[in-house]
Amino acid sequence: MSLEALESDADSGQDVSEFNWDDYLEETGTLSVPHHAFKHVDQGLETGLTPGMKLEVCVRTESETAYWVATIITTCGQLLLLRYEGYQDDRRTDFWCDIMTADLHPIGWSKQQGRPMRPPEGVREKHQDWEALLEKALAESCSVPASLLEGAQRGCNPIDLLSPGLNVELVDRQDAGMVWSTVIEENVGGRLRLRYAGTDGLPDTQSITWVFYLDPLLHLPGWAQEHSCTLRPPAALLALRTEAEWEEVKKTVSSQVQDSSINEEFYRDRSAINPHSFTEGMKLEAVDPAAPFTISPATVAKVFNDQFFLVQMDDMRDEAQKERCRRSFLCHRDSPGVFPTQWSLKNGVKLCPPPGFQGQDFDWADYLKQCEAEAAPQQCFPPDPFDQCIKESMMLEAVNPLCPENIHVATVIKVKGQHMWIRLEGLKQAIPEIIVHTDSMDIFPVSWCETNGYPLHHPCKPRVEKQRKVAVVQPEKHRVPSKDSSPDTTKQQINSSQAEIGQANGKYCCPKIYFNHRCFSGPYLNKGRIAELPQCVGPGNCVLVLKEVLTLVINSAYKPSRVLRELQLDQEGRWQGHGETLKAKYKGKSYRATVEIVRTADQVADFCRKTCIKLECCPNLFGPRMVLEHCSENCSVLTKTKYTYYYGKKKSRRVGRPPGGHSNLEGGVKRRGRKRKRRKQLFVHKKRRSSASVDNTPAGSPQGSGDEEDLDEDDSLSEDTGSELQDELMDDSEYSEKKSQPPTPSPSPPETPRPTRRRRKPRSPTCSDDEKQHPRTEVPPKLCLDSSPLEWSVTDVVRFIRTTDCAPLARIFMAQEIDGQALLLLNLPTVQECMDLKLGPAIKLCHHIEQVKLAFYQQFAS
Repeated sequence: MSLEALESDADSGQDVSEFNWDDYLEETGTLSVPHHAFKHVDQGLETGLTPGMKLEVCVRTESETAYWVATIITTCGQLLLLRYEGYQDDRRTDFWCDIMTADLHPIGWSKQQGRPMRPPEGVREKHQDWEALLEKALAESCSVPASLLEGAQRGCNPIDLLSPGLNVELVDRQDAGMVWSTVIEENVGGRLRLRYAGTDGLPDTQSITWVFYLDPLLHLPGWAQEHSCTLRPPAALLALRTEAEWEEVKKTVSSQVQDSSINEEFYRDRSAINPHSFTEGMKLEAVDPAAPFTISPATVAKVFNDQFFLVQMDDMRDEAQKERCRRSFLCHRDSPGVFPTQWSLKNGVKLCPPPGFQGQDFDWADYLKQCEAEAAPQQCFPPDPFDQCIKESMMLEAVNPLCPENIHVATVIKVKGQHMWIRLEGLKQAIPEIIVHTDSMDIFPVSWCETNGYPLHHPCKPRVEKQRKVAVVQPEKHRVPSKDSSPDTTKQQINSSQAEIGQANGKYCCPKIYFNHRCFSGPYLNKGRIAELPQCVGPGNCVLVLKEVLTLVINSAYKPSRVLRELQLDQEGRWQGHGETLKAKYKGKSYRATVEIVRTADQVADFCRKTCIKLECCPNLFGPRMVLEHCSENCSVLTKTKYTYYYGKKKSRRVGRPPGGHSNLEGGVKRRGRKRKRRKQLFVHKKRRSSASVDNTPAGSPQGSGDEEDLDEDDSLSEDTGSELQDELMDDSEYSEKKSQPPTPSPSPPETPRPTRRRRKPRSPTCSDDEKQHPRTEVPPKLCLDSSPLEWSVTDVVRFIRTTDCAPLARIFMAQEIDGQALLLLNLPTVQECMDLKLGPAIKLCHHIEQVKLAFYQQFAS
């Protein structure tokens, strides 16, 4: 396919903002290539500061300006996680700081400047002789280099140093002894758009090239002179200017001064080029980089030195045709696309004979004899690694080799050794599968383009008329659950005004987000589930980290769909950030809503705090600040019972409408919703009446929001799911009534708005048929425990379950390794979700778990 055809394909009028990697992976049922498979991407984000390095930092808690030694625990772009010297392995006081704004200096700076050094109060309490601790820290030779904390390199990674306008030298791709100067026109996450010197005004097809900054052929000005290379433009450019014009350009290029300040950082991440053992005339198999669709025989045409050699694709046509179509490229020992002979045969890959080959079947033995040449031995090639994380059908982003400025959605078709065959999506006319190395610098993880503000060419989807937006969260109907997508997937939403977003990668690095489970969890969130969450999430890309945090928070709710709707209504249009589709499951149904998520690190703290306030929990429940003992909001005095007393009854006056919410339902939809509301009130009325006189609801249960939530959710259900939901609500309301009533049931049935409607009598889910006729009036015997459940092992829990009428479920406890502490955290929603139990068996099991909890509080909680 011609280059013009590919360019026309690229300009297919796609709206990049419509593409969502998360949705695409779900629709296709595929996974993304793991982010750690792209080593060249991760290397560009490193600032040179590594864990274990020490520096001096201004002590935050001191009123005076004092400094103390701190150790780098981890890095995330320009953010550092530090730990003061003297805390050893205690991570509770670790703190994040920004290299660009924090008062950081190399070891020994305070002594040189005459500044005082004094540890924070916590270190002074642990170490009375802190002066000795300071002397030991100053004596260690692991200080951060001063150049990384001062001057132009402060807080910058190697990518940020390569700014547009910088001159660099590029080795000719067909002659290792020829070098020419180029200027950086654009830097997209380390992928450089270079213009050859002296080509201003010439067509971009010849004067522009794309190179990743780690390419071994890229160097700083002055490298050619230092290594005795010749300054000469590529052969394709020579005919575009006169010899005198090129000489003038050469003089200008030779006078360029090398910027020594970035020299060390520029070459820091480069891999050393291993010496090769190829000789001229050796035969091998190779992929032509200009058209990487097939593997064909090739020859080592020239050896320049112990690092580089020239590979030329074999051509058996006459000399005139060879000259017009001669294809050769510069290689080193570890270059991709170069294989020993017979590699295709051993790996089951088709080998294309060279042009002009006479014969039906290509055989290497006959071909070598015909050419009077020898095959390159196996030891000339690098060994294939055994660990391979890239699998077939995985997704990634890849450069179009015929139009390098275009990056496409790509699918891995097959993997053989260190090479894979990928198919580019988003082209009007399909091209053959592309052969690329797994370590190629022309492939990137999903969402790389979006992170760096670069357009991604994606498959065209048929336009569907969008449904009218409704304020409530819409349930997913008949949706088949798909495989979990990768945590690094994000939605494609790019504006043309953000073209230089890749220049400040640290701006989008989110610090760790801590879950402070000791803080007040509010009426929506289950404190037990919050305590089960990881201590923190991150650091990483803001959108990815905050999406994971909100997903965990939603799943920790009593009613995840209610929290999802609160987030949707609250975040609409406030942050002007990134729209992410979040999901929630409740009572066997899935819900989804678009939530606005901030994209920059400076908005993270405010976003977390206001999200917590919306959920009516402590503003410090989750955020970049870790609460150790006492929360600054003094939230320990709050309880859900107090919250319910002051706020719950007020909310009940607004049945069916959340705070700040509104309904866009019209006409018949509203009438059907009102009918379902009345039917539902029939079932929940008993719960309200039974708890009207005495509030027996546990402090950890959500009140003041439960009934309204169910009614609101019912509005968005279709007719075929309404009856099923009513049956579930009947069971739940009856169980809730039974749980909230005293042990002796009330003999008087509750009144209903429709006396003529037949109702099921409330009964305990665990009672037998005999008990239906003769209801129990005696209090069941109390459970006496021999030991505290906190000390139970998995075997002890299994032994207890086998003594109950839920003995068949003991195997689940054994398989999931549930010990005593985990047993005390179980509740009805968790049992249904994690053990995949129906409502009846789950309630029966939770009855025994509640007995254990009650016995624990009575016998051991003192």
